[in-house]
Amino acid sequence: MHIHILGIGGTFMGGLAQLARAAGHTVSGADGPLYPPMSTQLAAAGIAVHSGYDPEQLSPPPDQVVVGNVMRRGLPVVEALLDRGIDYTSGPQWLAEHVLRGRWVLAVAGTHGKTTTASLLAHILEHAGLSPGFLIGGVPANFGVSARLTESPFFVVEADEYDTAFFDKRSKFVHYRPRTLVLNNLEFDHADIFPDVEAIQRQFHHLVRTVPSNGLIVDNADDARLRGVLAQGCWTPTAPFGDADLGDAGWRVRLLQPDGSRFEILQDGESRGQVSWSLLGRHNAGNALAALLAARHAGVPLPLGLQALSSFRGVARRLESLGEVAGVQLYDDFAHHPTAIATTLEGLRARVGAARLVAVLEPRSNTMRMGVHRDRLADALRAADRSWLYQPADLGWSLAGVADALGPRAHVEADLDRLVAELGDSLRPGDHVVFMSNGGFGGLPARVRAALAARGDGT
Repeated sequence: MHIHILGIGGTFMGGLAQLARAAGHTVSGADGPLYPPMSTQLAAAGIAVHSGYDPEQLSPPPDQVVVGNVMRRGLPVVEALLDRGIDYTSGPQWLAEHVLRGRWVLAVAGTHGKTTTASLLAHILEHAGLSPGFLIGGVPANFGVSARLTESPFFVVEADEYDTAFFDKRSKFVHYRPRTLVLNNLEFDHADIFPDVEAIQRQFHHLVRTVPSNGLIVDNADDARLRGVLAQGCWTPTAPFGDADLGDAGWRVRLLQPDGSRFEILQDGESRGQVSWSLLGRHNAGNALAALLAARHAGVPLPLGLQALSSFRGVARRLESLGEVAGVQLYDDFAHHPTAIATTLEGLRARVGAARLVAVLEPRSNTMRMGVHRDRLADALRAADRSWLYQPADLGWSLAGVADALGPRAHVEADLDRLVAELGDSLRPGDHVVFMSNGGFGGLPARVRAALAARGDGT
């Protein structure tokens, strides 16, 4: 069967393409410019990618077109697809019908931490010998790919609340019908499709309605909006974790190092084991606990899950170390929301102490570009000693107000070449620099690395 995927460059659709290829289908796709890691993964899988959205790519017609949610009415390929009567479906629907059906689905939902928690969960199941399939919106270092199809009954999926397709405005995750569901947190995001946070809560409630009574919902009890979701109706046992209203009952983490590199798992106030690992931040310790509880529901004993965490090597572009050059330590992070920015910087600050911490931010997500979070950005960047804010020409609002709120510690730059030059000149040995963008950032991390290397004198 020939499957053609529109919008194949996204992490979800690109992963879907790899699953379809592994299932034995002929797979092709189309998108705009691609960048790693998805471009390299598709090339490694032997999947041909057409550049652009012209109708010629549908001649001869494929057996089925899988439509990504970046597609919209008016695009030539979409109009040709409809006019010619070619069979089409959405990515989440294809996944549900061709991969998830009959499997034990473990889904991870929430505004933040989905990719890391899903990667942790897949790693724990793998360590336990369960060989799970997975589809994750990032590349776990332990696997090297964002999607995998196996014969195992277990399948881990990152459950995104974004809408499904131009013809299906439900959230993606309502298609997945998980037996094990992780609810990590809930904040306002995706302002391009949701009018308010209550609309997102309704979609999460629809997801909760799909979990069977013999399943399990692992929920963050510290999140009031998630508590509100469950209060709308819940027919499934829950495993709450966190500190809110639990007293000594339930599950929680206790940091043994301020940077979160060592922590303890508590159940009903009693220690169930300790973890030493490479990740940073209290938020990641919470992600680990959620993954442990989900894996436990699938039959992985807690001690075995704890053992797995010490060998977890992180996820590409989630505070990923890019190495050190000229005495400057570089990191790449997929920051897209003020909360994610703040927790990433706070975790790194706890690790580096008094060393100079530099944040370089591109406000690229749809919600960021709409200016919804502009009043929260300055506070999110407070842990950084210096912040460089990239102002794209088409952003539509000025970052000057954010810089003003931060004072002399912040600088706005609208030209990437100048930004490279300024960073190359101003960074000094001992600095820790975090590049924050949910896109390619114009290749900025590699360009700054080259500029630092070219200095030669280490100053």
